[in-house]
Amino acid sequence: MNDQAGRATRAFRFGVVAPILSDMATWRDRVRRIADSGYSTLLMPDVPTWQPALGPTLATAAALSDLRIGSWVYAAALREPWSTAWEAHSLSVLTEGRFEMGIGAGRPGIEVELGQPVVSPAERRTRMRDTVAALRTFDGPDLHTPVVMAVSGPKSQALALEVADAVTFVLATDDDRVETTKRVRDFAGRTDIELAQHVAAVGDSPAPFMAAPNLDTAALRAADSLVILPSDPAAAAEEIQRRREEIGFSYFVIGANFADTLAPMVAKLAGQ
Repeated sequence: MNDQAGRATRAFRFGVVAPILSDMATWRDRVRRIADSGYSTLLMPDVPTWQPALGPTLATAAALSDLRIGSWVYAAALREPWSTAWEAHSLSVLTEGRFEMGIGAGRPGIEVELGQPVVSPAERRTRMRDTVAALRTFDGPDLHTPVVMAVSGPKSQALALEVADAVTFVLATDDDRVETTKRVRDFAGRTDIELAQHVAAVGDSPAPFMAAPNLDTAALRAADSLVILPSDPAAAAEEIQRRREEIGFSYFVIGANFADTLAPMVAKLAGQ
């Protein structure tokens, strides 16, 4: 049992955010290598115009291996609930249950950058709720597409408690371990929901599409932030085990540029 919250200890699983940053042959090789290294899930960011569309890319990845696939994460500021739910349900059906829908409010201002109308925080939450509701309708009684919800404040956390299967916390870069631990424990004490950790940087390198490229990794370490891991696989494994024991995190999502380096850690911890 988890001593902090009385929760059953979940097995570790590891996801990789793998945007297409190369030619297709190189990306396909990377997907196969990720699948062979013990990772459970291949994820794609929702960044219109910068990448091929999320749905077709994930379908392609699913055909290359038996990995689970998922969105990390659909941006509610850019998406209408019905169409997002239909895409998510379709990916679940086409992969025979290997898809998980990650959804969040979306980065502030992302819709304006793409020439779309401003979407308020309240409307973003409404879209998130409506998307999950539509997904459950499409799934019907015989399919349950897992939902991972990215949350920040108390209102999005309350929504996740109602409708999500897992949650990842949007952490500010200056949040330290003590602050994050209290925040996550307060949430986790009300539910047995799976807790996911978005890892924005490993060592001195931020991950593409998971953090700003000018992220100050030295400041993260000085703040004892949880959005960074050590680059040494043994040290990373020790840190991840600590986070599960002390806080309850069991699902860790890293960038594809770290997948090979951390593969020994994943092989050791996956399934524990």
